[in-house]
Amino acid sequence: MIIILLSISIVIAVTAFAVLRQPQFGKQPSGEKLVIIQQSANYYDGAFQNITHTPQSMNFGEAIKEMLFTSGRNTKPPVEIPTIKTDLLSLNPSENLFVWFGHSSYLLQVNGNRFLIDPVLNKYAAPVAFINKAFKGTDIYTADDFPQINYLIITHDHYDHLDYKTVTSLQHKVDTIICPLGVGAHFEHWGFNKDKIIEKDWNQTISITNQSMLHTVTARHFSGRGLKRNQTLWASYVLQTPDLMIFLGCDGGYGSHFIEIAEKFGPFDLAFLENGQYNRLWPKIHTFPEETIQIAQELQAKRIIPIHSGKFSISSHDWDEPLKRITELSDSLNLPIITPKIGELVYINDTTQTFTRWWEN
Repeated sequence: MIIILLSISIVIAVTAFAVLRQPQFGKQPSGEKLVIIQQSANYYDGAFQNITHTPQSMNFGEAIKEMLFTSGRNTKPPVEIPTIKTDLLSLNPSENLFVWFGHSSYLLQVNGNRFLIDPVLNKYAAPVAFINKAFKGTDIYTADDFPQINYLIITHDHYDHLDYKTVTSLQHKVDTIICPLGVGAHFEHWGFNKDKIIEKDWNQTISITNQSMLHTVTARHFSGRGLKRNQTLWASYVLQTPDLMIFLGCDGGYGSHFIEIAEKFGPFDLAFLENGQYNRLWPKIHTFPEETIQIAQELQAKRIIPIHSGKFSISSHDWDEPLKRITELSDSLNLPIITPKIGELVYINDTTQTFTRWWEN
């Protein structure tokens, strides 16, 4: 019996080792990159840390019970999501606009620069093709649809934000990659030129073209693509141009850092804010709609764009609940909210543009 159990254990270990060596899992930072990480004030006890205590463990029995046995959940839409196939290649690069692709992926054109944030064009937000499948109709864009990208921005290395198939298919169209500390190791492992990768800690600034700057700011989340968490950093960004201040939010729970960000950079003309995949079992690493509204108010955001929903179901709430709750709250507070369909052009300078509540139909 001991020999049988030992043999099974060896087979499992060898299989796990072989699986984790597949390219989609990426690679943890080492060498000079690891030395830089270890010098960060946000890295201690062998991992990156949040500035506020953030429990990440959960009762897996409770989680499985909720996912499998909670009745009345409608985690996936009953019909195809309504979308628009915009011709991205014909976009005028001088126009200030953005296009949302579902979840947390969007193309942003501001002040003559073109940014692509957390693109996931794959059918699955996972390392294997049977987990976190995209809703019907939401995977209408491919790499061939995209123009040249000046800056690819990654907020953290979770699979629903950094997708191996997507970024490698876009490799020849990306001029520069901007990501938090450690995330560059994944890109180098996937064959990207290290000279094109800019990695930053929190509270640092990158000068970009056309008199614009990108600031890294604190987020409250976690990271990891393999067995070991928090070996890479997570971050939100502030895009500052001569005419606009835009908040590019990362996944994460509420914290006092939003007030600090507002004091330094606010008010914001636009704020892309996480709103979805929240759960009582992990209340500190994703924001509930009420917290998203509070964050918008603290950031002094003139208009907000709720993201992190509409394409993948990673929690047990109804697929349309995040949008229902946040639009009800924004209506009661008279807070302008932008809710485009996937692929719909949003003109940033046009404050009169209106949007349907597409999830209701």
